[in-house]
Amino acid sequence: MKKSGNITWHHTTVTKKDRILLNGHKSCVLWFTGLSGSGKSTLANAVDHMLFQESYRSFVLDGDNIRHGLNSDLSFLPKDRKENIRRIGEVAKLFVDSGQIVSTAFISPFLEDRELVRKMFAPGEFIEVYVNCPIHVCEDRDPKGLYKKARKGEILEFTGISSPYEPPHHPEIIIDTNRMTIEQSMEKVMVYLKDKKIL
Repeated sequence: MKKSGNITWHHTTVTKKDRILLNGHKSCVLWFTGLSGSGKSTLANAVDHMLFQESYRSFVLDGDNIRHGLNSDLSFLPKDRKENIRRIGEVAKLFVDSGQIVSTAFISPFLEDRELVRKMFAPGEFIEVYVNCPIHVCEDRDPKGLYKKARKGEILEFTGISSPYEPPHHPEIIIDTNRMTIEQSMEKVMVYLKDKKIL
C-alpha cells in the first residue's frame, strides 16, 4: 500500500523523554513470542500485574484481543500474519513513545517479521522474550482446543502443525515455561528490567 504524499509528521510538544522523567522509569516493549499454549499471555499479564502493583506504567497487547478489533480484517495466511505483526509493532511503538512498558503476547512465528519490528525501536527498547516450551507440552495443555482442531485439519496454517515456528536466534530473555513456575518466570523478566536500568 502506497503512502499518501500529502501527510507530514507532527512532533509532539511533550516528548518521550519528558514522559519517562514523569513516570520515573524507561519505556520498552516486552515482545513475548512462542507457540500457542506456551504461556505467553499468562506470563505477559502476570508481569504486567507486578509492574502495576509497583506503580510502573504498563499495558498488555494480547494476540487474540487485537484480532477482535484492530486486526479483525486479517486472516492467518502468511501475508496477513505479516501485516498483523507490523501493525502490532506500530501500536507497541506508540505505547513506548508514551513512556510505558508494553507487553505483547503474539506467536509472531517468523524471524523476519520480528526483526522488522525490532528495527522500529531505539536500541534497548525492544526486548524479545522467547517463551520456550516443547510442542508436545503445548499440545497437552491445549487450553483453547486449537491443537486438537489443527490435527483434524479444521484449522489451516496452524503454527507448529501445518505452519512453521522460527525460534529467536538471540532473544534478550528465554523463559522455559515447562521447567519454571510463573513466579520464577516473572522474576526473571523483572530482574532483566532492573539490570538494564529500565525500572
